[in-house]
Amino acid sequence: MAEVLLEVQDLKKHYPVTRGLLQKTIGTVKAVDGVSFQIERGRTLSLVGESGAGKTTAAKAILLLEQPTAGSILFEGKDICRLPPARLKTEYRPKVQAVQQNPWSSMNPRMRVRDIIAEPLEVNTRWKKKQIDSRVEELLQQVGLMPEWAERYPHEFSGGQGQRIAVARALALNPALIVLDEPVSALDVSIRAQIMNLLKDLQDLYNLSYLVIAHDLATVRFLSHSVAIMYLGRIVEYGEGEELCTNPLHPYTRALISASAMTAQNMEEDNGARIILGGEMPSPVNPPCGCHFHPRCPAATDRCAVEAPAPKLYGTHYVACHLCE
Repeated sequence: MAEVLLEVQDLKKHYPVTRGLLQKTIGTVKAVDGVSFQIERGRTLSLVGESGAGKTTAAKAILLLEQPTAGSILFEGKDICRLPPARLKTEYRPKVQAVQQNPWSSMNPRMRVRDIIAEPLEVNTRWKKKQIDSRVEELLQQVGLMPEWAERYPHEFSGGQGQRIAVARALALNPALIVLDEPVSALDVSIRAQIMNLLKDLQDLYNLSYLVIAHDLATVRFLSHSVAIMYLGRIVEYGEGEELCTNPLHPYTRALISASAMTAQNMEEDNGARIILGGEMPSPVNPPCGCHFHPRCPAATDRCAVEAPAPKLYGTHYVACHLCE
């Protein structure tokens, strides 16, 4: 069995809602409300759901850009929420890197590409300039860019090339885990395939683990070993990627798969009916009682409105749904 690199246990992130000059607390936004999953070394987990599901908040907690309200995040067996800052700097932060949806948002437009990729090495190592330049050249080649382009500025590159630069910088410190927040959603379809193939190749080369944040199951299916479907701060279905995509059990998972472009085309060919969800995702300030999904679920029962389903193992994946019983 593969080694567990990251294990998230009952993770919660709540934000107080305040009002007035005295900032009186009148409610709580439960952005992430009891999420648990694990990522094995060399494998990929994708968190999938609509905007507002809590995917990015969960990723920010793992990157410690947000302090969790409750729960634990174990990395290589250590609870990172309890590590002192000095140990975090040496034992965690260099090993966990991130690639954003918009690569330009994380790049200084006044810095050359060489300096952007070299910055993590300059901050975290004592390498000499010659060693750093050699590493930058190696990284550019590995992500499919010309080494001589290191002297260019970010605005001189296309969106796909910018994402390759962001991946090169994330690889600079030889991390064990890379968090990819919608890594291909802003790219053209042809470029998406190139970036996903690149990520797969780099995963095999470095034995990397990925946490992918996405809203489209068709996109992550190619990358993912495991998939967790999030809805309103909770995981509603979690299991092996291929099995979950071919045999979804939760009504929300079925709707997401139905909405993907690839599945929609197959349904039209087979004269199948697409699943169209009514309404919008409720506010996390005042979520529905019982199952959070029941107001939009086409198969909801009276029980769904009063009793929150606990995740249970059905076959090879966990599902939080009364209908599966």
